[in-house]
Amino acid sequence: MADKDKNIKTNTQPASDIASKEELEAVMKKYDRESNTRVWEGTPRIIVYAIMAAFSVFVIYVTLFATWLDLIRYPSFVGCIIIIGYLMYPAKKGVQKTNHIPWYDWIIMILGAGAYFYIVANAQDLTVRLGMMNVKPYEIVIGIIGILATFELCRRAVGIPILCVASVFVIYALYYYGITKGLGMQRAVTNLTIGLFYRTTGILTTPIQVCAKFIVVFIIFGSFLECTGISDFFIQLANCVAGASSGGPAKVAVISSALCGMVSGSSVGNTVTTGSVTIPMMKKTGYKPEFAGAVEAAASTGGQIMPPIMGAAAFLMAEYVGVPYSNIIVRAILPAVLYFLGIFICVHLEAQKLGLKGISRDQLPKFGKLIRKIYLLIPLILLVYMVSSGRNTMAFSAAVAIIASIVVSLFNKDSRMTPKMFFEALAGGGKSSISVAVACAIAGVIAGSIAMTGLASQLITAIITIANGSKFIALFFTMLCCIVLGMGVPTTANYCIMASTCAPILIQIGIPAMAAHFFVFYFGIVADITPPVALAAYAGSAIARSKPMKTALNATKLAIAAFVVPYVFALNPAMLLIDTNPLEVIQVIITSVVGIVAIAAGLEGYLEGSLMIVFRIVLIAAGLLLLVPGTLTDVIGIGVVALVMVFQIIRKKKAA
Repeated sequence: MADKDKNIKTNTQPASDIASKEELEAVMKKYDRESNTRVWEGTPRIIVYAIMAAFSVFVIYVTLFATWLDLIRYPSFVGCIIIIGYLMYPAKKGVQKTNHIPWYDWIIMILGAGAYFYIVANAQDLTVRLGMMNVKPYEIVIGIIGILATFELCRRAVGIPILCVASVFVIYALYYYGITKGLGMQRAVTNLTIGLFYRTTGILTTPIQVCAKFIVVFIIFGSFLECTGISDFFIQLANCVAGASSGGPAKVAVISSALCGMVSGSSVGNTVTTGSVTIPMMKKTGYKPEFAGAVEAAASTGGQIMPPIMGAAAFLMAEYVGVPYSNIIVRAILPAVLYFLGIFICVHLEAQKLGLKGISRDQLPKFGKLIRKIYLLIPLILLVYMVSSGRNTMAFSAAVAIIASIVVSLFNKDSRMTPKMFFEALAGGGKSSISVAVACAIAGVIAGSIAMTGLASQLITAIITIANGSKFIALFFTMLCCIVLGMGVPTTANYCIMASTCAPILIQIGIPAMAAHFFVFYFGIVADITPPVALAAYAGSAIARSKPMKTALNATKLAIAAFVVPYVFALNPAMLLIDTNPLEVIQVIITSVVGIVAIAAGLEGYLEGSLMIVFRIVLIAAGLLLLVPGTLTDVIGIGVVALVMVFQIIRKKKAA
């Protein structure tokens, strides 16, 4: 016991390890492009925020009441995004002048938004003429201006990686029309501009349609939900549940980040906000800085796969697969539980290995007092109920949930909503929509280029040829594509790209559509913690004051379930409750849980005592066997895990 106390004392961090507000803002600006915005103060700030609040109101109104043509609804949406996007995002990162927009940004904003509003003003006429490919030369110029303005906003708000991908596909499309088809460059530019800008096959295709109809409304809901104080409630609830256990602060980080992350939908944002509280607590308890930062990054990243919100990509998945959103969240439960169970077990075993204590119970919130704030969950519960019932549209359900959030906040004296908070919640929803919307627009460019050139079928043929009938090889190459494309690309845009390119390949080789889309969704997300561009892990390392690459490698190890589970549900869809029976589901749950525990123990090198290297390898192998579908592999895996467990218990008793 004395050694344990000594361990805790020597690892206790000084108060200076707690990041200040300015330091947290600096971390966000470094690793999260959405935080690199212009500085607005005084009256200009009120005006800019009023424009963003008006945008939120506009989106809610159009979603609930308007019955506009597609060529009116979606171009007006993107046009508004262009306006608020250039109002918020400067041309380059760094210190910004207060209340300042350069003259060239005004020109780009006006021309870019004007290009989309030109479609709105001439929607009826364009609807007739586009069918005959009858456009005027100046309309091609307008289209090119609109596309370039969208690309530039994406560079500012999202980053360069996705633009590189989009540019490759656009150049290929120009080559396809101009050289392969022999139309010449002028005709190729005309055809491509019509397809990518004017028709609902490019920028205005599925991603931006889903964004305008569903995603933005749910982003606004998330903005209002945060005003209720639910994030603080989640952190206190996690403290109440796990704070006193061995290594409690790390378990608190896992639980609270899972709950907060499903609402925020941002890996980096969630890492910084919850990590500012949990990472210093973990270090003070005795966890190494690299491990503390990794726990927060891995858990925060996983928040995007946590039902019922799951970030923005879940709404796109419902649209792509053609199933109700409620169907998606039900099937996402077991994989998400396994992901967080893997992190939780690693955290617990690390605490056992280091002999770490939890937080003293007198420092934890009392459950009796905390339960009084259970009403904060009403908006979430109401949203899930309304969406699952199928009697209401997702947009209407989100609108009702927003109203419920406002009402609920009135009962919370710590964060009661005032007119100012209401205004800032609307404005915050509008601001948070910019990066998601522009990423969806560029994803539409990629999807449109692929569709117009028939490149998808060529990719499918190439992968099938390389895989030579092996599903595992096809899955492996798809995983690499998702991780590479996901480095620095938002989850939503990454999913749109992979849903257009790689998901059809997996479906072609016999993977069920739902499993194929979940597969690319998962590997698009883990790019945030996978080196070398592990933005969430680097943000966690900045708060923990640890080595970035070592933190990223730890996060990858902790999130091992995210690298294994997708293969399981791709090869055995029973994990997603597809074409299965209750007995199979029970078998999958039991074997998957034991398998994840075995892999976690093998990676941590601890199970009822330190594990010899041979047993670590054996446990990891047994865990993988348990995750592979099949009764024989399950029996072997369970037997091996049981033998190792018995050996470790006997060894521990002898040592005692």
